[in-house]
Amino acid sequence: MRIGVIIAAAGRSTRFGDGDKLSQDLGGRAVLLRTVEAFTKRDEVAAIVVAGPPDDIEGFRSRFGPALGFNGARIVEGGRTERWESIRKAIAELPDDITHIAVHDGARPCIGNELLDRVFAAARVAPAVVPGVAVRDTLKRVGSEQVSAAEDDGIADMILGDVGKSSTSGRHVVETVPRDNLFAVQTPQVFDAALLRRAYASVALEGTTDDASVVERLGEPVLVVEGDPRNIKITSADDLALVRAIMSVAPPPDRPAHLRF
Repeated sequence: MRIGVIIAAAGRSTRFGDGDKLSQDLGGRAVLLRTVEAFTKRDEVAAIVVAGPPDDIEGFRSRFGPALGFNGARIVEGGRTERWESIRKAIAELPDDITHIAVHDGARPCIGNELLDRVFAAARVAPAVVPGVAVRDTLKRVGSEQVSAAEDDGIADMILGDVGKSSTSGRHVVETVPRDNLFAVQTPQVFDAALLRRAYASVALEGTTDDASVVERLGEPVLVVEGDPRNIKITSADDLALVRAIMSVAPPPDRPAHLRF
């Protein structure tokens, strides 16, 4: 088994707020480096390609190039709009002799060996494998229209008095969605290399949100194995705080006042 790993790292981090989420400190190393290091320790991994942001690819190389190169990873230019653009480009940069392709989010640094063991073992017998966690919360489908209680002073006064009227917007429930057999899918997703190459070369890619959905459009089965609730993706600053707690690392200390600017 020779696995080529693609790390998707071309996103703009618009929901994270200030700063680049992949550069955030996790115990002295950046989020992206922590993610890549999880794969460098695996004997099955033959190549690692990191798909970076095309609009800042030189800055990305400046920030991460030396450390990624030390870990045997190579940076390639990702896509500008959709995830599948990055993956399609990265697939073309992988060696021809790999047997499997694993795709992982650069912002999922809590990937552990137990989960990798499980996904890689399943990929030996199934052509497409993804980790997933059973949905436990009640799910509600809501309407697209934003409704504000502040539009009705009587309702707002009854609920809040004079406080917080501007923050009472929301959307009405349309239906409760049964959660039976629903899974929240994670990465890494691992595929037979020939299958994933064929899927990316032959199906319509618009609207796909992960690599499993590309394979599904080809009509091929995808196996879901047990994921890990700790394998979260950093999207917001709150997610970063949770990842630090999971990894038992402290946030970096504040810089002295005379060095802040």
